[in-house]
Amino acid sequence: MAGHSKWANIQHRKGRQDEKRGKIWTKLIKEITVASKLGGGDLATNPRLRLAVDKAKDANMPNDNVQRAIQRGAGSLEGVHYEEIRYEGYGINGAAIIVDCMTDNRTRTVAEVRHAFTKNGGNMGAEGSVAFLFKHCGQMLFAPGTNEDRIMEVGLDAGAEDVITHEDGAIEVLTPVSDFSKIQDALNKAGFKAELATIAMRPENEIALEGGQAESMQKLLEALENLDDVQDVFTNAVF
Repeated sequence: MAGHSKWANIQHRKGRQDEKRGKIWTKLIKEITVASKLGGGDLATNPRLRLAVDKAKDANMPNDNVQRAIQRGAGSLEGVHYEEIRYEGYGINGAAIIVDCMTDNRTRTVAEVRHAFTKNGGNMGAEGSVAFLFKHCGQMLFAPGTNEDRIMEVGLDAGAEDVITHEDGAIEVLTPVSDFSKIQDALNKAGFKAELATIAMRPENEIALEGGQAESMQKLLEALENLDDVQDVFTNAVF
């Protein structure tokens, strides 16, 4: 048993994302385009593209939008050139933050990210200043009450690195990035649908924030997430 209220924190984040569905679509189109450009337009041989398309389906994005983004990335359609950039920094009470961006204008993006940090009580750090506090891995989270023994059996047999049961009953499956799709398929086939399924920068240790500190940190995270060029925000803060 480990961790804080993992389920409540995930539900809170999903709630924030649901409030800005249109912005989520824009981010997903960027991700699909770049994934297709880097790994080709075939979902069977491009795990990153498949994950992005799965997220687009979960967000109810029309299939036409998905296919256009794949074609744009693969070179069949003209489109904007995006580059991936990662920024690192600190939030309230020294909580670590990683900000992953896709942009066609690096100068604009770094200015907007720095402004969001500074305006909301955080500080941008140098490259590598907080990344060592996180692990790059596949992450799936299942609702409290899910059959723990069966999840562990299926997940570990398929190659999962770890299965963690949190204090609130949520079950978390961690995978190597390269095996994420294979393990997700095995769990889906066994009847287990994850509430969260993603490739993430997962914090090795968490910092619990309460009251005013939690509110300030949430405000900072939302300011970063609301930037057009920001794709993902990861933090070791929990509320």
